[in-house]
Amino acid sequence: MSVKSRVLVVDDEPAILRFLKPALEANGYDVAHAATVAEAIKRIAADAPDIVLLDLGLADGDGKEVIRQVRAWSDLPILVLSAREREAEKIESLDLGADDYVNKPFNTGELMARMRAALRHRMQRKAEPVTLSVGGIEIDVLRHRVTRDGTEIKLTPKEFELLAFLVRHAGRVVTHRQILAAVWGPAHTSDTQYLRVYIGQLRQKIEARADAPQIILTEPGIGYRIGEAG
Repeated sequence: MSVKSRVLVVDDEPAILRFLKPALEANGYDVAHAATVAEAIKRIAADAPDIVLLDLGLADGDGKEVIRQVRAWSDLPILVLSAREREAEKIESLDLGADDYVNKPFNTGELMARMRAALRHRMQRKAEPVTLSVGGIEIDVLRHRVTRDGTEIKLTPKEFELLAFLVRHAGRVVTHRQILAAVWGPAHTSDTQYLRVYIGQLRQKIEARADAPQIILTEPGIGYRIGEAG
C-alpha cells in the first residue's frame, strides 16, 4: 500500500492486540487501539480510521453500542470479532450495520482478506455505478438487465431486485431480516423460507452449478454474502 489504511482495533484483551498488531502492520496498516465503548466512539469520531475491528465484549459495555452510534453518522467498514457460539449476537450486529464478522479464534489470512474486501467495496459504493458486476455477471441497474458474456439472463422483477441488493452489499454479510425488509418490506422479515426459495431460483439462473454456488454464498443461520468469484 502506497498510502497506509488506518485500522482501529477495539478489544480489551491484551493478548489479542499483541497478536493482531504485528500482523496488521506487516500487511501495511497503521494500527490504533481502543479498549472500551466510550474510547472507541471518541477515537472513531476524532481520528476517522479507514476500518474498525470490533470485539463485542468490552469492559464498559456491549460492543454493539459502537455500531449503533457510529452508523448514525459514518459508513466506515466495521468488522466484528465474534466468538463462535454467539450467533444471535452476530445477527444483531449485522442488523445494526456491521459489514462482516470473523469468528474467534480466527485465521490471520482470512481476516486480512475480509478487511481488503470491505475496504474495496466501500470505495466501489462511493462511486455509485449504474452497472454492477460479480462472478462474470453484469447487472445494468437502470435497465434492469442481467447478462453473462453478453447473453441476457431472464430474471423476474423480484429476482432482479434481490440480486441487485445482494451485489450492492458485496463485501458484507447481509442477514435474512435485512434482505427481507429491503426487498419485500418490513411486514415480511420473518419469511425466511420464502427467501430461500428465491435464492434457490437465482442460483439456478446465475450460478455455473447451483449445488456448489460461487456467487451467492450462504452464511448458515444468518444470511448471505456475495462471493469474490470472477
